Amino acid sequence: MRPQLGSYEGEDFPAPVHPKMHTPNLDALAGKSLLLKRAYVQVALCNPSRTSLLTSRRPDTTHVYTIGPYFRKVGGNFTTLPEYFKINGYASIGMGKVFHPGKSSGGDDPISWTEPYFHGVPNFETNQNSWVAVPDEQLKKEPLIDEQLADHAVKTLRKVAPKAISGEQPFFVAVGFHKPHLPFVFPKSFLDLYPNVSLPDNPYAPVNMPDIAWNVYGGLLMFHDIKSLNASGGINTTLPDSVVLDLRRAYYSALSWTDSLVGRVIAELDKLGLTNSTIISFWGDHGWQLGEHGEWCKQTNFELATHAPMMIHIPGVTDGGVSTRELTEYVDLFPTLAEAAGLPAVPKCPENSTLVDLCTEGTSLIPLVSNPDTPVKEAAFSQYERDNEAVMGYTVRTDSFRYTEWAAFQGAPVYQPNWDKLSGVELYDHTLDPEENVNHADDAKYSDIRSQLSKLLHTGYRGGF
Repeated sequence: MRPQLGSYEGEDFPAPVHPKMHTPNLDALAGKSLLLKRAYVQVALCNPSRTSLLTSRRPDTTHVYTIGPYFRKVGGNFTTLPEYFKINGYASIGMGKVFHPGKSSGGDDPISWTEPYFHGVPNFETNQNSWVAVPDEQLKKEPLIDEQLADHAVKTLRKVAPKAISGEQPFFVAVGFHKPHLPFVFPKSFLDLYPNVSLPDNPYAPVNMPDIAWNVYGGLLMFHDIKSLNASGGINTTLPDSVVLDLRRAYYSALSWTDSLVGRVIAELDKLGLTNSTIISFWGDHGWQLGEHGEWCKQTNFELATHAPMMIHIPGVTDGGVSTRELTEYVDLFPTLAEAAGLPAVPKCPENSTLVDLCTEGTSLIPLVSNPDTPVKEAAFSQYERDNEAVMGYTVRTDSFRYTEWAAFQGAPVYQPNWDKLSGVELYDHTLDPEENVNHADDAKYSDIRSQLSKLLHTGYRGGF
C-alpha cells in the first residue's frame, strides 16, 4: 500500500496525478494519530520488510532480503513485536498476512502467538486476471478473504474484551489485510468510487538511470491477461493506456475496500468500549508503482516503492492528531509501541546482535508526539538486492535527496557490500524533482552533495541518528 490516502494529501502524496481518494476510515484514524508522513521501509518487498518491522532489525542483521528465508534460521532467534507483548502477559493473536506466510516465517512464527493462527480462504484469486471486480451479490455466498479476516477480527475482539476491560489480561491483536495486493480483487461496487482515473504523468524511466535500478515487474506479468499483451517489462516500455487505466482504477478500488474493513474493526472497538484504552497502529509493508516511470509493483529503491503509510493512535495522547514530516523508518515501530504501552524499553542493538534476543536497530518515535518538528534521525535507509544478492542497492533518503549505490555484495557469512565495486549510482533531488525523473549522480553541480551522501550511506544508520 502506497500512502495514497486522503490524510497524506500534499507534498508527501506519492503522485501528482490521481483521483480523489476515498479512504474515510483511515483518514479518521489519521486525524487522531501520530501520522508519519515520511515513513520508509527497509526493503520494498513483503517478507524482508515485515521481518524488519516485526524484529526491529535491518536486513543485514536479519539476513532476509527476499521471499523464502526465515529470520530465525538465517539471522538469529530474535524476539518479535507480538512475542514481546506475549512475554509481557498479553494475549497475542494474529490473522491474515502479518508475517509473510509459509516457510518465510516458519508458518507465521508460532512462538509469537498465544492462540492458533487464522488465515481464511482466498476466493476469486487466480493467475488468470490481474484484477477482478466481483458482483456484490455473489460475495454474500463467497466472501473475499479480507472480509473473512474482518469477521474474525470482530469475533476475536469480542472474545478478548471481557478480560481486557476487567484488567485480567490485555491483548495484542494483529489483523493482516491483503489488499491492495495483486490480484486486485474487490466488490464491484467500489468501482463506483472512481469513475475517472488518469495516466501517470511520467511513464518513462528516470533520465540517466543505471539499468540495474530497474525491476522487470514479474509479479504483474505472471497474470494471463497481462501476459497476453506480450509486454517485456523492459526499461522505457509501457503497457497499453487502457490497461494502465484499468489497473490504476482497480488498485484504488482495492485500497478503498481495505479502508472499509479497517473501519469495521475500529467500529467494533467502539462498540466494545475499548477505543479509549487501545493503541491502534496501521501500516502497509511497502509502497507500490502504478505505471510511474513505466514501472509496476515494488522491488526497487525508488521513493514510490520505499515510502509507505504508517500511523499510531495512542488514546489520550494523540487524540487531537499529530502530523510529522520527520524521517522515520519501519524498524522504529517496535520500540515505539513498547514505550506507548508502558512496557520495558527495548534496548539498542550492539554492532553484532546475532546472539541478542531483544534489541532495536530503530528508535522510539514517542518524542514526535510532543515535538513533531524535531528530527529523530538524519536519514532513512533502505536496500534491494539484484542478481541473486550478488549486488545490493543501498539507498539513503535525507530531507532533500535520495542517494543510491549498487554495490557488489558478499553474502554469508560476511553480509557486507564492496563500496569500491559499483554497478550504478543514483542521486535524485527532491527539492526540484519529487518524482525522481532525473538522476544527477554524474552531474558536476552535485559532486559535493554526492560525496556527502556517499559518506552517510557508508557510515550507515548509526550515523543517521
